Amino acid sequence: MIFIKDFKEINKKDIQIAGGKGANLGELIKIGIPVPDGFIILAGAFEEFLEENDINVEIKKSWNRINIKDIESVEENSEILRNLILKAKIPKKIEEEILKEFDKLKTKPTHHRSEPKAMAGGYVAVRSSATTEDSKIDSWAGELETYLNTSKENLIENIKKCWSSLYTPRAIFYRFQRKLDQTPVSVAVVVQKMVQSDVSGVCFTVHPVIKDKNQMVIEAAWGLGEILVQGKIIPDSYVIEKSNRKILEVNKNIQNKMIIGTKMGTKIISVPKPKREKQKLSEEQIKELAEICIKIEDHYQYPQDIEWVFERGKFYIVQTRPITAL
Repeated sequence: MIFIKDFKEINKKDIQIAGGKGANLGELIKIGIPVPDGFIILAGAFEEFLEENDINVEIKKSWNRINIKDIESVEENSEILRNLILKAKIPKKIEEEILKEFDKLKTKPTHHRSEPKAMAGGYVAVRSSATTEDSKIDSWAGELETYLNTSKENLIENIKKCWSSLYTPRAIFYRFQRKLDQTPVSVAVVVQKMVQSDVSGVCFTVHPVIKDKNQMVIEAAWGLGEILVQGKIIPDSYVIEKSNRKILEVNKNIQNKMIIGTKMGTKIISVPKPKREKQKLSEEQIKELAEICIKIEDHYQYPQDIEWVFERGKFYIVQTRPITAL
């Protein structure tokens, strides 16, 4: 059985083995979109792991005990399920294959300019990718876990954490809410070269508030994108008219805190004073990013919610999914 595939071996039809996130990254590479290098630990590896450790029976027992109307029941069984996964060992053949692929990535020692001695080795981002994810109905956005700045030393542990995040209280509630509680759901894991972004953010290829299909919105923040996910700051926002690429609005917001990578993962630091009131992206950069995002939407023929990062003068796309709110 194949447990790992490079992004280049995957496309948008591979959601059942690579999850939505993984399948879309492979698809983006095929159409020439800049994506950080990486590989996908396929859902089959998770299933093999469960089988080898005889966890499936215990999962079924705990799952049947869940009473979705009782928060304590959800939390108690979530803890049981996550602990089962975290304490079990990944089969040696799979672990060796994962570490071999990590070495192939040739992650370079890197650091964020705000913390010159923070990063002493090569790092990756480890992201969960559910096999029912990123359809036009079920996005799983924010339901499963991501671990940034993962080193070779804690790679295996973080992969298991991603697998176990299929059973967080939040993910359990989501499955019941979407009537997926009796649907087989597995999880692949995306392992991707870590980009120590100077600026990061999201792009909605249709205006998410007024639903105007000829307007797109880009949000931008200093540092890693987790600061946006956690809702700790108000980002810059830029509104672009898609038909003529005209920038309609530039909303600058003061940013006092940012997230950067360190040896221990990530941490919040103060934004250097000269940058706090500065616009995150120039007009030229806004238009460059808009072109990339319009190309993605044109390919999928459906409005997209896109995560992007900008490091040392270059944009990279780290995720795209349909905008389910439409």
